[in-house]
Formats: sequence, C-alpha cells, structure tokens
Amino acid sequence: MKIEQITSDNKTLSFVLKDANYSLANSLRRIAMNSVDTFAIDSVTFYKNTSSMFDEYIAHRIGLVPIITPKKGYSAGDEILFNLEAVGPKMVYSSELVSTDKNVKVANSGIPLIKLASNQELRIDGKAVLNTGQKHAKFQPGIVTYEEINESSFKFYVETFGQMPPIEIIENACKKIEHELKDIKNKL
Repeated sequence: MKIEQITSDNKTLSFVLKDANYSLANSLRRIAMNSVDTFAIDSVTFYKNTSSMFDEYIAHRIGLVPIITPKKGYSAGDEILFNLEAVGPKMVYSSELVSTDKNVKVANSGIPLIKLASNQELRIDGKAVLNTGQKHAKFQPGIVTYEEINESSFKFYVETFGQMPPIEIIENACKKIEHELKDIKNKL
C-alpha cells in the first residue's frame, strides 16, 4: 500500500491510495470520520437564559461548534469547561465561549450562536469531552470521501471542520487501524 499526496492545506487534503482494495479504502474513510478522538461540547448548564430561544436549541447550536483538539496530552473522557456570559442587544458568537484550557478552544470564532435583544441575558457553562463520531456527529473531525481510479487505486478527499488539520485526521485514522489490527493479531 502506498500513499501519494496531491494537495494539502489547513482545510483540505487530497491523496491517492495505491495497491489497496475497496475494503481498505472504505475502512480508512469510515475510521477517519467515526473513530478519531475529537473534542465537542457535550453538555450545557444554563444559569440564566432570558432570550426567546429554548435552552435545548441553544445547547444544540453550541454543541456543533468545532473545538480545536490538540495532537497530544488528552485521552478519552477528558473534560474541558467553557463558559459564556452575554447581555443584549447583540449577536453572540462562538468566540465568546471561553475555555479553561488554552490549548482547547473554539476552532472558528465567527459562528453566530444567538441574537439577544435589549436586556436579554445568557449565562452558561459547557463541558467539552473527547469522544468519537460513533457517539454523535458533533465529534466527527471532518468529511472523508474517495473515488475509484482503478481496482487498486483510490483518490481521497479530506476536509476538516477545524478541530485538527486534515493530515492529522488521516494519521490518527491510520494509528487506529494499526492498533485494531494488533489487537486482532494478539487475540489469534
């Protein structure tokens, strides 16, 4: 199996996987999307919400905000607290979600969360946890697709949501595949 990189930047990556079959290509795609550990805000505690929106609606929007996931130093189940305090009139953006960990923060600061009218207030805490896309789509690090070039070559396209660079998504997926293959080998 060989990988030939075509293009790469902070948001996208394309490469050709050679000397492989459909099973391997699809495994790489599925594991990259569903098994790479990613931070996402999983629970939100509301201390004050005088806006016209339900708590659940705001919590859902906050949960979908991409959170930067550092390459090392964190493991499954780790929790990072984010807080937000805002008073209207104003548009509340994702940049106002303040993290207790300088390495784990909002990936895109310009995502609108809610528009507050005059004197409306929002005060919340959100708990980000490290998990995978198998639990919920908000933990997916990006989109991975491929197309067949011939029976043994596949062109991959990776687009990150901002949690990590696209090359890191593929590196983490390859490590997961390697780890699972070792587990299978040890059980035989």
